[in-house]
Amino acid sequence: MALRPYQAALVEVFKEHGIREGDFTLASGRTSKWYLDGRAVTFRGDCFELIGKAILEAIEASGGCEFDAAGGLVVGAVPVALSVALASGKRSFAVRKEPKGHGVGGRIAGPLEPGERVLVVEDTATSGGSLIEAVDALEELGCIIAGATVLLDRGGELGALLASRSIPYFPVLNAPDVGHEFGS
Repeated sequence: MALRPYQAALVEVFKEHGIREGDFTLASGRTSKWYLDGRAVTFRGDCFELIGKAILEAIEASGGCEFDAAGGLVVGAVPVALSVALASGKRSFAVRKEPKGHGVGGRIAGPLEPGERVLVVEDTATSGGSLIEAVDALEELGCIIAGATVLLDRGGELGALLASRSIPYFPVLNAPDVGHEFGS
């Protein structure tokens, strides 16, 4: 199947700026011969528009998803959430790993209230642990998980995990789209 326009552009940006070859240990604990340095792409101001539009394109191609705000676990999800906010005109937020002990406290940074529909985002996922951690924190707050997206699903397992929780999943790219096998 041919890639959609923003998908194809994102593949080129990943190949130029983000994909590294070598020996790597991933956040999931697995080892790999390739690595997507998502932050080398997502923290580039010239990529914000592309990232946001690629995510909205993936959501639309899968039937759509209504959400009030987009966000995920710090640090990787923050620029992705900002990109979605810029492209959609919606709000963004961040989920902290630990509750903040000062100010307003809590794990959520940004304008978000219980009952709101959220799109949970991440730059890349192998097992999906970071994305699921964000989902759990948002459900604890009382948010409705409208869907989840990653720029690159390298493990191929996250879709089934999210489906088991009745969460729609909108990956922008999968490992084979950038020339690698799932889980490799």
